[in-house]
Amino acid sequence: MGSREPLVVFEHVGCSYGSTNVVDDVGFRLDRSDFAGIVGPSGSGKTTVLKALLGIVEPSYGSVHRCSDVRIGYVPQLETIDWTFPVTVFDVVAMTVARPRFGRLARSERRRIGDVLDRIGLDGLHERHITELSGGQQQRVFLARALAREPELLVLDEPASGVDVATRHEILHELADLHRSGLAIVLTTHDINGLAAHLPRIICLNRTVVADGPPEQVLHPYVLERTYGAPMEVLQHGGMPVVLEHRGHGPHIARRPGRSA
Repeated sequence: MGSREPLVVFEHVGCSYGSTNVVDDVGFRLDRSDFAGIVGPSGSGKTTVLKALLGIVEPSYGSVHRCSDVRIGYVPQLETIDWTFPVTVFDVVAMTVARPRFGRLARSERRRIGDVLDRIGLDGLHERHITELSGGQQQRVFLARALAREPELLVLDEPASGVDVATRHEILHELADLHRSGLAIVLTTHDINGLAAHLPRIICLNRTVVADGPPEQVLHPYVLERTYGAPMEVLQHGGMPVVLEHRGHGPHIARRPGRSA
C-alpha cells in the first residue's frame, strides 16, 4: 500500500433513495494527511456521503474507491444510539475489538480496550453504564470504540451535536491530537464557527460539492450563499473567519441548522 495513495476517492458519485436523488456528481479525495469537515444545510446529503464512503449506501452512478484494506473507524451521531441497551463503557468498546471466546475476552484484548479508554480520558469509568455518562463522555465512548479498530481513517457524523461549548472544544482538541498522531479524519458538522472554521479543510456540500479547501479560501459569502441558499457575511476575528447570516434587519452569528440528510 503506497503512502501516497489516497484513502478514499469519490468520482462523479450520485446517490438516490428510491426515486429521490440525494447527491449528484460528488467528487473529492481523502488523503492520509487530511482533517476535513463536510458542511451544508439540512438535506444537503452530508450523512449520505458518509454512508457511501463507508459502503453502507451504493452509488446510483459514479464510484467510491477505497484504498485496499484501509481500516476505517466510524463514530455515529449520538442521537441514533439506543441508550436503553444495558451495556457498560467497557462493553461498548469490546463489541468492536473481537468476538468473545466462550464469553471471555483474551487478556491482550482487555488490555487493548483499557489502553484506548485511558488514552481518551475515560479511565475509572470502564464499568459505568452508558446512560450515566455526560454527553461529552458518551461521545468519547464511541470515539474509543472507533479507535479500538486501529483505523487509518476516522469518520464522524456530527460529533459536536447536542454538546455544550466546553465539550465541543474538548472534542476539537482531541481530534486535533489524533490527527497530529497520524490519523486521517473526516466529519460532518452544522457548526461552522465552532468547529468547521478550525479545521484545515472544509468541503461545502449542497447535493454536490460547492467548494473544497482551507477555511480562508472556502468561507466566502458567495460560496456560503450557494451552499445554504441564503445571504451570509464573513468577518475576521482574531485571525479566524466568523460567519454571519442575515435575518430581518441585521446579521446574526450562524447557528446550527436542522439535521442533514
